[in-house]
Amino acid sequence: MLNVVILAAGLGKRMQSDLPKVLHPLAGKPMLAHVLDNARLLEPDRIVVVVGHGADRVREAFSAQEDLAFALQSPQQGTGHAVQQAAALLVENQNADDVTLVLYGDVPLVQSATLARLLEARAGGLAVLTEELADATGYGRIVRNQQGDIVRIVEHKDASEAEHAIREVNTGILAAPTAKLKDWLQRIRNDNAQGEYYLTDIVGLAVQDGVGVHAAHPEQPWETLGVNSRVQQAQLERHWQAEQARRLLEQGVTLADPARFDLRGSLQCGRDVFIDVGCVFQGRVELADGVRIGPHCVITDAVIGPGTQVEAFSHVEQARVADQARIGPYARLRPGADIGPHAHVGNFVEIKKSVLGKGSKANHLAYIGDAQIGERVNIGAGTITCNYDGVNKFQTIIEDDAFIGSDSQLVAPVRVGKGATLGAGTTLSRDAPAGQLTLSRSTQKTIENWKRPVKKS
Repeated sequence: MLNVVILAAGLGKRMQSDLPKVLHPLAGKPMLAHVLDNARLLEPDRIVVVVGHGADRVREAFSAQEDLAFALQSPQQGTGHAVQQAAALLVENQNADDVTLVLYGDVPLVQSATLARLLEARAGGLAVLTEELADATGYGRIVRNQQGDIVRIVEHKDASEAEHAIREVNTGILAAPTAKLKDWLQRIRNDNAQGEYYLTDIVGLAVQDGVGVHAAHPEQPWETLGVNSRVQQAQLERHWQAEQARRLLEQGVTLADPARFDLRGSLQCGRDVFIDVGCVFQGRVELADGVRIGPHCVITDAVIGPGTQVEAFSHVEQARVADQARIGPYARLRPGADIGPHAHVGNFVEIKKSVLGKGSKANHLAYIGDAQIGERVNIGAGTITCNYDGVNKFQTIIEDDAFIGSDSQLVAPVRVGKGATLGAGTTLSRDAPAGQLTLSRSTQKTIENWKRPVKKS
């Protein structure tokens, strides 16, 4: 059986924040969520999150995830002490296949493939994830014997001058036989410079017990980077975004500048997709063949069809856009917007919970909410659907080939018939019949001998 223990009790003092460190975001979601996502790909039988500082907030943030168990570490007395708090929650079948994987909530980007290699390297014994660093300052060193076998891990503050020269370091991530791990946890001591119970001391105990200690290595060096400060958080964000950009480029996507690209979710792209600078993609986004995204757009939980162009500074959220449409610049599609093929949504047009049919256009300064708009409809500049009376929402229906003149207000519920025309400046509060001109204007007047007021001296 596979247990995963995630240590998430740290204060994160250097973050200078009231938010628990593991809840700080990376690529749009808490660091701990990244660790959980990768752990779940291994299909563990039990996941235990060890909480401490801000424990209630961490539990609350993940309260909907029923596969999690929580253990409280209070006070915090080291990594070994943290895993001790989880020991009673670990599941096992009392055989050699029982294994516990220890991860860290502030090391968010270790990939599931790396963890799988670590589990394979265990070979029935203990496996630690290590890597070679040019500057190993602050890291625990991997001490090997003359035969190259790992015999212990020494923390930086406890290391000798010779041990400081070692470049192979411990990442803290390890996999151990569950039953033996429980035994080793009871045997570790805190007689060290920090006065803490180090999880790494189980390596020496494993050697004493004749249990093989093996190593695995991450595929990418950024996988094991931890976050202890805002600077490290920002650096890791750019590492992650650079990796996402690289993957998209290898899939054939054109990025105007890979260094100015942000993915905070998942992005699926067809062939010949172009993404300009400064764009942010959130949630689940699908871009079909030939889609072009202009600079500084924000696309969230959206599907955009083949050949569609989204021009600069547009926002698309929980919306669908069909093929060959044109959106923006400065357009906003809110949740429930459904834009048909060859439709145009222009600058400073906002659409919410509405269908804009095939070939229809709203090119300038309009608000469309709770509307069903047919095909080949023209929405003039300054038009709004008055869909809200302060309590309830009402629907506007505009049938095919209608023409809505500029600066019109459609007071819902109301229907504009097929082929109808609304004159500019119309306030429509009753249905407009098909094929006819409807308008509401007061008589134009010119006041003779009128003079503008002047300021009094």
